[in-house]
Amino acid sequence: MLDLTFDSPKPKVIAGAKHDWELVIGMEVHAQIASQAKLFSGASTKFGAEPNANVAFVDAAMPGMLPVINEFCVEQAVRTGLGLKADINLKSAFDRKNYFYPDLPQGYQISQLYEPIVGEGEVIVDMEPGIARRVRIERIHIEQDAGKSIHDMDPNMSFVDLNRTGVALMEIVSRPDIRGPEEAAAYVTKLRQILRYLGTCDGNMQNGNLRADVNVSVCLTGQYEKYQETQDFSHLGTRCEIKNMNSMRFIQAAIDHEARRQIGILEAGGDIDQETRLYDPDKNETRSMRSKEEAHDYRYFPCPDLLPLEIEQGWVDDIAATLPELPDALKARLMALGLTDYDASVLTAEKENADFFLAVAEGREAKLAANWVINELFGRLKQDGHEISASPISAAQLGGIIDLIKANTISGKIAKDLFEIVYTEGGDPADIVEARGMKQVTDTGAIEAAVDDIIAANPAQVEKAKQNPKLAGWFVGQVMKATGGKANPKAVNEIVSKKLAQ
Repeated sequence: MLDLTFDSPKPKVIAGAKHDWELVIGMEVHAQIASQAKLFSGASTKFGAEPNANVAFVDAAMPGMLPVINEFCVEQAVRTGLGLKADINLKSAFDRKNYFYPDLPQGYQISQLYEPIVGEGEVIVDMEPGIARRVRIERIHIEQDAGKSIHDMDPNMSFVDLNRTGVALMEIVSRPDIRGPEEAAAYVTKLRQILRYLGTCDGNMQNGNLRADVNVSVCLTGQYEKYQETQDFSHLGTRCEIKNMNSMRFIQAAIDHEARRQIGILEAGGDIDQETRLYDPDKNETRSMRSKEEAHDYRYFPCPDLLPLEIEQGWVDDIAATLPELPDALKARLMALGLTDYDASVLTAEKENADFFLAVAEGREAKLAANWVINELFGRLKQDGHEISASPISAAQLGGIIDLIKANTISGKIAKDLFEIVYTEGGDPADIVEARGMKQVTDTGAIEAAVDDIIAANPAQVEKAKQNPKLAGWFVGQVMKATGGKANPKAVNEIVSKKLAQ
């Protein structure tokens, strides 16, 4: 495991005209469960289909249609809970959350209020190398998503697309443990990373598959400590919820603006209304959407169409046995192989990147493999706007280049030329080296002859180098140039040093 120091949350303090204020943040992250079918129907969850193409009778709330639970979605929720070190409740139940909206055909949402499937867990948030924060998870419940209202296709009418209706969501609810905008973004980033490793959510924020409701309040310095002692939420101030945030940058900006808005009201002698707000990134401001409802406003009651969900511990244990290596464990393993915290963090940030690196590094020196993956491959992919999945060079090909370096078949300079050839043209690295005469010159006699020629042609430079040994590098560069970069650099350095010392 990683050797981490758990730092006490350092709240972002915002100075007002009269007082210093601290931020308190809790988050409700809605993660679309990665599944082929919806939570209560067999309709497809594929993104980008024609409007209303992925709608079953039960999604459209046709008379007489009854929901049937998707067992795989339940399994994915359990897997998520296990990945977050959370309690799994062997008995849970579904409730109806009653409200009307055009894109919710039933007039209610099937959710879990009283008995969620997952209880308390945690997310370890990386703040800086070796320093982490623990954000407590209060619960995870599963529920169905609503559809999408479209208001910009006609000046007089709104349209509705029910493709998302009934798609399975996990609502991951944190405690108010987050104390600043940067920490909030880091929390969502880490949560997204874990979900992607688990394979329970693809984390595509642009498609709405991961979105966050951010609860923001401010309190006077010292009040948060009183909340920790008493668990009395009144110490934290009145919260406002910012809905449907789907960008790390916008999350940070919205929190900062909302905190300052609340401070301005409080310092002017006003009160904060508990409400739901939306963030406008163009104006960088939040605006009121509706008053914040409490649970009783939704008239929750047990869903009469679904029996309580009872699962067996053995089934949970079987799921636990199939969990993949998660990012913190993988990062610790890579650092144990000699990688720096930075290198390990970069390589484990995305599961696809980690898988590629592990394939390259298998049976090879980890640090050398990391240098080539991070510096050469990732740098070139970023330049070309490619993801790792679209890499023109495979892990096997990159590993082949590293093997040629370790065998002293090619030098580091030649390796970069070879990388460019393989990246743009493809092919087997060893065959390319053979066919194009790119092998490194290791014949010390040939290297010595090249050194003698350079020394003989530059007597003045020789005298300077004897006075200042650092100038020997000039001769090394000239020899490498004369041999087309094929000379073994180590041999060149040794022979140049020997000749200049004579």
